Amino acid sequence: MCPAVLSPAMTPSDPAAGLDLTGRTALVTGSATGLGRAVLLGLAEAGASVAVHYHTSEGPAGETAAAALDVGAPASTTVQGDVTAPDSVDALFEAAEADVGPVDVLVNNVGDFAPRHWADLDLETWNRVLATNLTGTMLCSKRALGAMRDAGWGRIVNVGYAGADRALVSPKNFPYFVAKAGVLMFTRMLAADTQDDGVTVNAVSPYVVESSDAFPDELPRGRPASHADLVAAVRYFASDAAAYVSGANLEVSGGWLPERV
Repeated sequence: MCPAVLSPAMTPSDPAAGLDLTGRTALVTGSATGLGRAVLLGLAEAGASVAVHYHTSEGPAGETAAAALDVGAPASTTVQGDVTAPDSVDALFEAAEADVGPVDVLVNNVGDFAPRHWADLDLETWNRVLATNLTGTMLCSKRALGAMRDAGWGRIVNVGYAGADRALVSPKNFPYFVAKAGVLMFTRMLAADTQDDGVTVNAVSPYVVESSDAFPDELPRGRPASHADLVAAVRYFASDAAAYVSGANLEVSGGWLPERV
């Protein structure tokens, strides 16, 4: 059997060159502080214009937007909004589009956490955790997708959880685990729905991150994931180097493989 011959239009580009995000615009939800801030600055360093999303952290958001310019972003802005409310999502995207242009790269990073036994959870907490992790991911992705399809290019990266792919369970964190399993399923379904649109949809799933509130007694490789570990994964998925990767879940967990949390 003769090997397939690629036409020039089909020939993959140099992967190393594909990590440049010059000319792209990135929106990272929850990027005023913490992991979201680190991811946004990593995309800014790659040459993307950026929109710093925040809900209540206006001051830190402004500082992050200024830092993005310092590390190489051609333009940056801040956008305020509640990712669980459709009208608010529309407004924050409209603000980003007005200031830095249509969103090419969306990173769904927002997601609350409730580390308590499920019997101790009230309905408000349950709904909030599911809404911020899963509903917000859906609403922001839906709002971003139209412009991405029109442009024939787009990247959606969802922040998951390393246990979701293996359906790891725990008597604690019920709504978070349920929501992150939903995020992973949503990622794969949207990837299937966009395979002919020039859009890729992937997930980056950490175990414990350096900015977590508490660490377990034992960690793989003796440390939590650094922000830089996660930034590298997101930046890859956001780039042309990952143009043929969609529906993937990259666990940034140091090899963490327990049977039970």
